[in-house]
Amino acid sequence: MITVHHLNHSRSQRVLWLLEELGLPYDLQHYERDPRTMLAPRQLRAVHPLGKSPVITDGTVTLAESGAILEYLVERYGAGRFAPPHGSAERVRYTYWMHYAEGSLMPPLLLKLVFDQIAKAKMPFFAKPVARAIADRTLRSFVQPQIERHLDYLEGELKARDWFAGHAFSAADVQMSFPLEAARARGGLGPTRPRLMDFLERIHARPAYQRALASGGPFAIVG
Repeated sequence: MITVHHLNHSRSQRVLWLLEELGLPYDLQHYERDPRTMLAPRQLRAVHPLGKSPVITDGTVTLAESGAILEYLVERYGAGRFAPPHGSAERVRYTYWMHYAEGSLMPPLLLKLVFDQIAKAKMPFFAKPVARAIADRTLRSFVQPQIERHLDYLEGELKARDWFAGHAFSAADVQMSFPLEAARARGGLGPTRPRLMDFLERIHARPAYQRALASGGPFAIVG
């Protein structure tokens, strides 16, 4: 049986969601973030050297990285579901979004989190104005404009199709869900981009998404 090493409020929620969409049984091993640092506990290093989540074990296979896990599950257990046919234009789009989510969209969102934390961090009073000024300038001049460019791009992509790879829901939509949740939580995504907001509403309404929440516990973007 597949075991999911699940960290609360993390990317591993996507793995639970896809498993529910596939209707696969799985064993859930819960890990809790340190309430002070919000980092994963050291126990995860016994599963994978990086000590991060998600990680799955499936027989002799131990696999990290959400995109790799989702692709593995679809290829091994999907039976043609949740991925467009090989050789199709939709498959090219599917592969693109599976990599774009973490490779292009998440970096500016992570920078936003880092510089927001710098601005709020405890430090000597004489250093605080300098640190905040650097953080604010970086956010305004570089980070937020990059996020806005990505969100405009994604809003346009959903104009011509229902889902990211095409007109059928796929694992690419599962992969894209986490950065879009992060964008709504801290990147400025809101009603001015109705197609992206509609995407989030539609995935939240899926029964498998709801079952994954019931299995993994409450889900919120950290930071």
